[in-house]
Amino acid sequence: MGFAKTLVWVLLMVGSLGAAWAEVAQTEEPIEFPSTMAWSAYNLGTTGYNQAVAIGKVLKDNYDTNLRVLPGKNDVSRLLPLQRGRVQFSANGVATYFAQEGVFQFAGKQWGPMRLRIVMASNGESNQALGVAADKGIANYSDLRGKRVPYVRGAPALNVTTEAFLACGGLTWADVERVDFPGYSAMWNGIVNDQVDAAYATTVSGPTRKLEASPRGIFWPPAPHDDPECWARMAKIVPFFTRHMATRGAGISKTNPHEGATYPYPILITLAERDADLVHDLAKAIHIHYDEYRTADPGSIGWAMDRQVFRWVVPFHEGAVRYFKSIGVWDDETQTHNDRLIQRQDVLAQAWQAHKASYPEKEGFADAWAKVRVSALDANGFDPIWR
Repeated sequence: MGFAKTLVWVLLMVGSLGAAWAEVAQTEEPIEFPSTMAWSAYNLGTTGYNQAVAIGKVLKDNYDTNLRVLPGKNDVSRLLPLQRGRVQFSANGVATYFAQEGVFQFAGKQWGPMRLRIVMASNGESNQALGVAADKGIANYSDLRGKRVPYVRGAPALNVTTEAFLACGGLTWADVERVDFPGYSAMWNGIVNDQVDAAYATTVSGPTRKLEASPRGIFWPPAPHDDPECWARMAKIVPFFTRHMATRGAGISKTNPHEGATYPYPILITLAERDADLVHDLAKAIHIHYDEYRTADPGSIGWAMDRQVFRWVVPFHEGAVRYFKSIGVWDDETQTHNDRLIQRQDVLAQAWQAHKASYPEKEGFADAWAKVRVSALDANGFDPIWR
């Protein structure tokens, strides 16, 4: 090959490579965040709050974005800022499902079913459980009969899951002494101070360590995986628990695991109308910077991509789905599942609008909505869960 031909060939190759790199650069668009972002989360010291703060540090270190984390003592105080536009995201719990359904505290006229979407969630090595004070000798949930059990005002996520574990033991609220508290932290202070004998939490939540270190100590009764009656009773109250062996938590380890139940926590959520590019970039940042925050809290390992549960009870945001598709972790069956969940939200939204238009009175509104909700879901082939 002559010099001239060789030069032409080299120039053509350089041009081709340049075009290829330009194409890659266009597909690998840089992540862009606003200078400030706000999330709501659980109280200070909880694993949900700690994980939000850890991700906030990643955003600051890599994108110069300041994340304000607003602690909320109950479900309403975490979701109200999201509804009102004071925060863009919420590191929430299973109240996400209650808000989607428009039940419990979210059945009132100022609420109604919310079009919520998941960005990502933490699925760690912990369980969600009703812990008990070890000094009471409570070995199983049936042993809670006659004991003092907390009820947190304005926190259906805590109360209905507590009810589910009571059901595992064949009990109801009528079988225990109910003690009311204003918030999650107050409830856990209550068990340390011998005001109650049990309290609900994820097993790695900060307040559980306080009980573990106290004179009372901590014990987590099992929800036995080979007890179908326990699980059938729980399923009638909550649809979102899955069997899980926890290896992390207060009094729990790989050599002393806990046989029980779990669901994603915290769940990073936003509204359906949130900008898809922002959600895409946030999902990407949480994924690619995982190693920078995975040791910040015992539950932080749950954000790993291979721990994501894509077929749960609340749909993922289109921006997050776009990112998941781009890295090959989202398939057609998952898309079908997600679409069906969005259809459920559409049915609820239409039923809610019709109910508001036909029922202007505030008195009895929530009770009437409960019947409308069940009727609408039944008519469209969805299980209402709560009738």
